[in-house]
Amino acid sequence: MMRPGAFLDRDGTINVDTNHVSRPEDVRLIPGAAQAIRALNTAGVPVIVVTNQGGIARGYFTEADYARVRDRVRDLLAAEGAHLDAVYHCSHYPSVTGPCDCRKPGLRNYQRGAEAMQVDLAQSLYVGDRITDVLPAAAVGGLGVLVPAPHTAAEDIERARREHVVAPTLGDAVTLFLSRRASAAR
Repeated sequence: MMRPGAFLDRDGTINVDTNHVSRPEDVRLIPGAAQAIRALNTAGVPVIVVTNQGGIARGYFTEADYARVRDRVRDLLAAEGAHLDAVYHCSHYPSVTGPCDCRKPGLRNYQRGAEAMQVDLAQSLYVGDRITDVLPAAAVGGLGVLVPAPHTAAEDIERARREHVVAPTLGDAVTLFLSRRASAAR
């Protein structure tokens, strides 16, 4: 049975983006992120992280560094009663590795998550701090919500206002998604 899921970006959406987050000790959750994820957990919505990690291809950090940061994010969320159901990353960078179908806004990691978690992409939520995080929603018919961070480009915000939704926090994006689900169920 297919169900809706929540596809979240990591850096800048769940944790503070310190530009190529590569050290576990530098990981800090964005205030309210754990509570938003816990709300999805409570509602039975699988939470799937899809993250571009092109710093691996560019030699800024290793796959092992990435794994330690991934685990630190999970530990910090768990300490606040929240969990991620799956995490997918793209370690490519086009000018180094050539094009791929897993780098956002490519759909490969979303499809992998949907298959593994039995999620209907068209019923799902797509949240991030860059337009590439929400573009997959348009491709599959889901709800795309941009949550601007200090580094979010103005043109990303303007495009999201025209084509998707802009919310001030991950919590607001989750509340919108869950309220729309509840309305559709009536």
